Amino acid sequence: MSHIALTLWAGVVIGLLFGAVGQASGFCLLRGVANSAKGDSRKLRAFVLAMATALLGTQWLAALGYFSLSNSLYITPSFSWLALPLGGLLFGYGMALANGCGARSLVLLGSGNLRSVVVVMCLGIGAYMALSGVLAPGRIYLEQATSIPLTTQDIAGLVALPGWAVASLLGLPIAAWAFSSAHFRASPRDWVSGLIVGSLVPAGWYATGVLGFDDFEPVRLASLTFVAPIGASLQYVMLSTGTRLSFGVAVVGGIILGALITALIRRDFHWQGFQGPGQMARSMVGAMMMGVGGVLALGCSIGQGITGMSTLALPSLIALLCILLGACLGVKGPLALSHMANNHRSLH
Repeated sequence: MSHIALTLWAGVVIGLLFGAVGQASGFCLLRGVANSAKGDSRKLRAFVLAMATALLGTQWLAALGYFSLSNSLYITPSFSWLALPLGGLLFGYGMALANGCGARSLVLLGSGNLRSVVVVMCLGIGAYMALSGVLAPGRIYLEQATSIPLTTQDIAGLVALPGWAVASLLGLPIAAWAFSSAHFRASPRDWVSGLIVGSLVPAGWYATGVLGFDDFEPVRLASLTFVAPIGASLQYVMLSTGTRLSFGVAVVGGIILGALITALIRRDFHWQGFQGPGQMARSMVGAMMMGVGGVLALGCSIGQGITGMSTLALPSLIALLCILLGACLGVKGPLALSHMANNHRSLH
């Protein structure tokens, strides 16, 4: 089996696991933010635990020499002080409008939620409009006009410590905070989902950086992220004879299949649609905001919040904070969606 085929199969397996865990546990950053506002922090702690697990696993694998994170998308010599935070805010608020991020929408799609079909399609279209479509010239101009160099590209360089040491100093206390809640400890569905989702990130790095390594035709180093891969999946469905299947597309397909199988096993597969045109419009606008915002922010709630943070990249920290702020604005406060629509649906 070629290194490319091996990487693709690894992507499918990673996607299957993510889809199964996401369907069974309801793992979702937006749900964590919304539930925390009501006093239940279990879903948010699951996300934080996933972040800590991904950070520890990724940095220790890198320290052992399996791959170099300097080849990843997140470790860059510069970043846009305007485009990246703006993208994070757009993604976070769009996530609230669409009632879930791209990864959650894929899981819901596999569970029979037809609303997610619209969200996934609009997110993918928005992403490719910003990547290489009509919005691309404006995005490129904005990024170039507001780009600033980074003398230190990651947190490890900032504190002059090895990545594995910083990961241990940050990841272990973060994981301890997650488990500090008795309510969280008494919910295996949540803490197990955090551990598994977090472990899938270093697995993704290993799949592309080790299984996909080849001197002549290397696979691009990547792990879990769901903005550009959703757009690439739509493109592959339409133009498969002229394009090559990628790791990200394999993961997307695996998630839908994993969620479908799990939903059928749990007898939790239900066809669901929009309650009205207002709800559909909000989902479409939110998905487009996630697509464009995710490109500006170089990732989504999973792509920057867990995968990007696992590299200790400074821009990832900024993007995550802005995504959280955007989500909070959509959940609570003067811009909360409950003030904008009477038939705002509950999170699934």
